[in-house]
Amino acid sequence: MRRLPIHVPGLTAALLAAAVSLVLPVIAVLCAQPSFAQTSSAQSGPNAAAAAALSAGEADKALALLQSPPASGPDAALAHNLICRVRFTLEQFDAAAAECEQAVKLDAENSNFHLWLGRALGERAARASFLTAFGLAKRTRAEFEEAVRLDPRNAEALSSLGEFDRQAPGIVGGGVDKARQIAAQLDKVDPTRAHDLRAKIAEQEKDFAQAESEFKLETAGPHPAPGWAALAGFYFRRQRYSDMESAMHNVLSAAAHDRRGPSALYDAAGELIEANRDPALAASMLEQYLKNSPKTEEAPAFIAHSRLASLRQQLGDTAAAAQERAAALALAHTYKPAPDRRPPDVKQE
Repeated sequence: MRRLPIHVPGLTAALLAAAVSLVLPVIAVLCAQPSFAQTSSAQSGPNAAAAAALSAGEADKALALLQSPPASGPDAALAHNLICRVRFTLEQFDAAAAECEQAVKLDAENSNFHLWLGRALGERAARASFLTAFGLAKRTRAEFEEAVRLDPRNAEALSSLGEFDRQAPGIVGGGVDKARQIAAQLDKVDPTRAHDLRAKIAEQEKDFAQAESEFKLETAGPHPAPGWAALAGFYFRRQRYSDMESAMHNVLSAAAHDRRGPSALYDAAGELIEANRDPALAASMLEQYLKNSPKTEEAPAFIAHSRLASLRQQLGDTAAAAQERAAALALAHTYKPAPDRRPPDVKQE
């Protein structure tokens, strides 16, 4: 599910607010991505089991397996990275950043470790005070840039750097021209992500026809399901609700044949919740993800259960809501969804 927009407390300058509103997912920022579990080929023992638990949304189990990480060596670095990523899914961003810092200290040559540190720092920036946020935003970009330097074909790192540059002003190293250059690099690595970045740039510049064209190109690629989810979000923002509903149904049909389909279902449900539309369809998508799809780290199962509980409550099925809440707690007993990310009251057209 896409993260909802974050408003930074204490920031009054619009440029700086843009600089530190860095919502780069799981989730992500902000199209479905392949599983982040593929961080190292050195996974073994507890690390391998913890990575599997993380992908399954079993946060409590993953943390238990990582309770005593080794003090040194490649398994130590990966263990701290995995703890960071579990904490990230739990939205415990200070703890996540501390663990990712440790992973980078132990293995500074791993591109993905720098990527995850950048993501954690970005989330910290989005919640920090004015002065702290400024410094964290600059550090965020530096980590994304280092991730790309270490592996120029790391599509997730390129995408995160491009999203930063698209949103942030030059005072913290961003800029739309830089984002366009990243899109050109993505053309050679992951054309779908390149289209997504260009679509967001065009939408930001109010070139809505070009934005729609780029989003549609995503749906024609090898992974159409997340493209349809992104296009549905665009239609919502343009208040084209009939087109949005059509795109949502295309997500359902495409997801069954797309390896990125599971996270696309999760993302599409998030779009519907954010749009405050069709809670029954959103619930159906989350239910399909939980029952029929392989789980993924970028779409945590415990969050899916938590949101499905809220939707079931809205739809009047209190017993089903209680079951979903219990399922969420069984996977991640410390997870507490932020109030502004809970589904609002149902509205009808």
